[in-house]
Amino acid sequence: MKAVFLDASTLGHDVDLQPIRSVVDELVLHDRTTAEQVQGRIAGFDTVIVNKVVLGKEHFSANPDIKRIVVTATGTNNIDLDAAKEAGIRVVNAIRYGRTTVSQHAMMLILALATRLIDYHQDVTAGCWEQSSQFCLMDHPIIELNGRTLGIVGYGDLGQGLVELAKAFGMKILVAARPGQEPGEVDGYPRIPLEELLPQVDVLSLHCLLTSETHNLIDAEALSKMQKHALLINTSRGGLVDEKALADALRKGRIGGAGFDVLTEEPPANGNVLLSSDIPNLIVTPHCAWASKEARQRMVQLTAQNLEGMKNGTLERWVA
Repeated sequence: MKAVFLDASTLGHDVDLQPIRSVVDELVLHDRTTAEQVQGRIAGFDTVIVNKVVLGKEHFSANPDIKRIVVTATGTNNIDLDAAKEAGIRVVNAIRYGRTTVSQHAMMLILALATRLIDYHQDVTAGCWEQSSQFCLMDHPIIELNGRTLGIVGYGDLGQGLVELAKAFGMKILVAARPGQEPGEVDGYPRIPLEELLPQVDVLSLHCLLTSETHNLIDAEALSKMQKHALLINTSRGGLVDEKALADALRKGRIGGAGFDVLTEEPPANGNVLLSSDIPNLIVTPHCAWASKEARQRMVQLTAQNLEGMKNGTLERWVA
């Protein structure tokens, strides 16, 4: 098995890649690979490891030696899965590596927004507390999470992880039935159509993959159905939300706040409407929810396991 990792720096330089090296016969590492460099770097390899590098039909047709693609992420929207299947290339992604850290990050965003942490911190650094006529500041409304309702869109490993944390804060749980999913019950929680869920939740958290069906799943119409104090959390993929519609909703006070770890373009080299400084109660973090060293090392181990399963023919879970 001859493998090339096109964007190894996405896992950081502080993880041990020995589990991967021990599985393959040859491993070539590139910190990052531009679109123009892909063809030359995958030539002669039967196994390609990527995180965010885009691979499509033109790469597969020009490199018939490729038999396997291992994605060091859960999302596979950077791979043309139909073209891979047509070329006889097996694709596998990674799951259950970031439950702890992503759930922790999502809960952190909820807590920071609910308590107006950023606003109060900015008030203190601006000297507002020093100038206060009383012992405390109460200029920004604080929400208690106990008894509030959390809506989960995407009740997989990460959604379930957040539910565990939210229950500890006394929150009630609703699960969204996305397009194509049947309403009912899951783990004792009601699963109801998204349009029915939106008006009922105090916090909406997104944990689903980005597909043609989920692109702009939360658009202006969906935002209009949410309560004015509701919070929107996205630690999944930027394309799940119409970002301009969200910016407008926040500026006009149609929803209470939002916490995003993802944007439609990453890095946002061309700017992004959500990076404007005049949007109230919005927290944007740089796609770092998954990035604890523990989670990244688990990713290495999962990648090695996927490679081993491909090598000996025992891998049962494929994306394509």
